[in-house]
Amino acid sequence: MRKKLVAGNWKMHGSLQSNAALLEQIRAGVVGLACEVAVFPPYPYLAQTRALLSDSEVAWGGQSLSEYPVGAYTAEVSAAMLLDFGCRYVLVGHSERRALFGETDAVVAAKFAAAQQASLIPVLCVGETLAEREAGLTTSVVSRQLSVIIEAQGVAALASAVVAYEPVWAIGTGVTATPQQAQEVHAAIRRQVAVLDASVAKGLRILYGGSVKPQSAAELFGQVDVDGGLVGGAALVADDFLAICRAAN
Repeated sequence: MRKKLVAGNWKMHGSLQSNAALLEQIRAGVVGLACEVAVFPPYPYLAQTRALLSDSEVAWGGQSLSEYPVGAYTAEVSAAMLLDFGCRYVLVGHSERRALFGETDAVVAAKFAAAQQASLIPVLCVGETLAEREAGLTTSVVSRQLSVIIEAQGVAALASAVVAYEPVWAIGTGVTATPQQAQEVHAAIRRQVAVLDASVAKGLRILYGGSVKPQSAAELFGQVDVDGGLVGGAALVADDFLAICRAAN
């Protein structure tokens, strides 16, 4: 049985004061939940996050990482640096990194490899734009983004990774894919992996991301192939984030 995971991506939000209040509420609110919970703060707040969560049930991770282990790469953050701050997870290939910062499939694959080489768990983000969905290309786009990882690292690499399906048209828009739309894509992802390795496919956690709200979470997480959520805006509001965590419980 796959354990549900609810992860909060803070994006470029936060301050020392607001983070402290948010993390204390999350720390207290997850006690006794059966699902796994993680947060992804901006890099400067990883030390604060570790200090406040180190003896809690909440994991944390980086929002991205460099494909390079060390060197003259100004402003980059390596896998080893994330490990220094106790990170368990790292986001790889988020749509904002792809669209706004030009990360290609090849770069995403290199970052995925760098994460796994350092024993970080990559959360691989895949998803289609509105134009691609309207053109009927959802499955092919998501399949391509996943195939690049499989071709570079082998399907076995997914046994120590998480996949997050994030329809780009639903990120930060307030529009959420219906539970049925999410399930269709999640099932397609699992089938693609199962063709190569049924055991890896069965154990692969596939999260849904894209304007997850407390009101929609329970039905989304009730779908057979939806194993939790990668939460954006709602992750910055403790009551909302905890309600989503309880929905995954």
